[in-house]
Amino acid sequence: MSKEAVHTAQAAAHPAATATPADAGDAGYSKDLKHRHVNMIAIGGAIGTGLFLGAGGRLHNAGPALALAYLVCGIFAFFVVRALGELVLYRPSSGSFVSYAREFLGEKGAYVAGWMYFLNWSTTGIADITAIALYTHYWSLFTPIPQWVLALIALAVVLAVNLISVKIFGEMEFWFSIVKVATLVAFMLIGIFLLATQHEVGGHTPGLSMVTDHGGVFPHGVMPVVLVMQGVIFAYAALELVGVAAGETSEPEKVVPRAVNSIMWRVGLFYVGSVVLLALLLPGSVYSGDQSPFVTVLSKIGVPAAGDVMNLVVLTAAMSSLNSGLYSTGRILRSMAMAGSAPKFTRVMSRTQVPYGGILLTCGICVLGVGLNYLMPSQAFEIVLNVASLGIISTWVIIMICHLVFVRRAKAGLVTRPHFRLPGSPVTEIATVAFLLACLGMMWNDPEVGRKTLLLIPLIAVLLVAGWFAVRRRVAQNAEREVTQ
Repeated sequence: MSKEAVHTAQAAAHPAATATPADAGDAGYSKDLKHRHVNMIAIGGAIGTGLFLGAGGRLHNAGPALALAYLVCGIFAFFVVRALGELVLYRPSSGSFVSYAREFLGEKGAYVAGWMYFLNWSTTGIADITAIALYTHYWSLFTPIPQWVLALIALAVVLAVNLISVKIFGEMEFWFSIVKVATLVAFMLIGIFLLATQHEVGGHTPGLSMVTDHGGVFPHGVMPVVLVMQGVIFAYAALELVGVAAGETSEPEKVVPRAVNSIMWRVGLFYVGSVVLLALLLPGSVYSGDQSPFVTVLSKIGVPAAGDVMNLVVLTAAMSSLNSGLYSTGRILRSMAMAGSAPKFTRVMSRTQVPYGGILLTCGICVLGVGLNYLMPSQAFEIVLNVASLGIISTWVIIMICHLVFVRRAKAGLVTRPHFRLPGSPVTEIATVAFLLACLGMMWNDPEVGRKTLLLIPLIAVLLVAGWFAVRRRVAQNAEREVTQ
């Protein structure tokens, strides 16, 4: 009998009961994450290499309309985080959406959610250590060191931080986010000054003429803007970290609503605002995927060491992403292991209340990435980035489906919705799922990498089915054990 069936039966037997089902994977954690930690984790999740580095190539392809793409994707990303925030206030859990999938979709749902999230972060981790190695090679001092060696060093440093304690993780993520936010604020102030004073940027006078005189908002038509959506969605990946971090904070009912609500205006300010500024400072054709758009602008006005400063910031963003990936997968895998759908060693906690088994498993996959850097240094980044996008889109879809079931049960009187709610249910969830699946379908228009990535879906499905048959007996035994206790 699944846990979902047990909880439903209990709720039916005691309709007046308000106690929510506990997740065995939540036991043993400290509550050392403070409001500032969770708040900056939310910001750090929203600001990464997708903006600092990826916006250059997207501006070149889509033009000023890229700001519209960031806005649309940001709205749907906010819906996902708002839905997750409501579930967190209903029942905070370090297992986050895997725990909610277990309750609302059954063990199979939790199994798929967990392993697809693991696929996302393990491959993102490979992309991160690859990026760190590439960014470090920017400085001639590190050029003689092989890319795979730099990748291994970066992995070792972030692993050590994660294994010490959640408080150290929170502090590291706090300062990583401070660096990213301070850089964006500084750039935006410089950009506004250049606009206000009409100071020339690389021979161009900033202003609306940068848009109107170079093809308008859609210089290459609407289709490039549509196609860029899939990459923009990936830029918002990691926003769901707020849900995982909530399980290790002492006051989730206060911290989570503030962090979730602040995401929207930050997305508007940092993503949309900075892209609008970039479009007003230089024509889209000047930007390229090989260079951060911020470096492009700063170098055009002769800012000394602009490349060095921005390279350091992008390096920080990649380290932050790797740090978050090891943190979140450790918690998710422990929740799964307690239910029997992940290896037993991933349930192990250290004396400092860190689920090091799951962290080490993710780290092990990242070590394979070090090998990929050794064998295919020029292609490693692009390969794993597209595979990771499958994981994040499926995770967000599962979060919205969980919320749909949650609302349906609330209407039936089986659970109680908190005051902090996703507006417009069920239309909001359905629209978000449709949008995410459409972004997935758009990958087919990229024959080089995107189409090959989509062809991996049947292989992933086969592996998931085979894995389920391998663990289903253990999952059933664990469920029965919980019922009898």
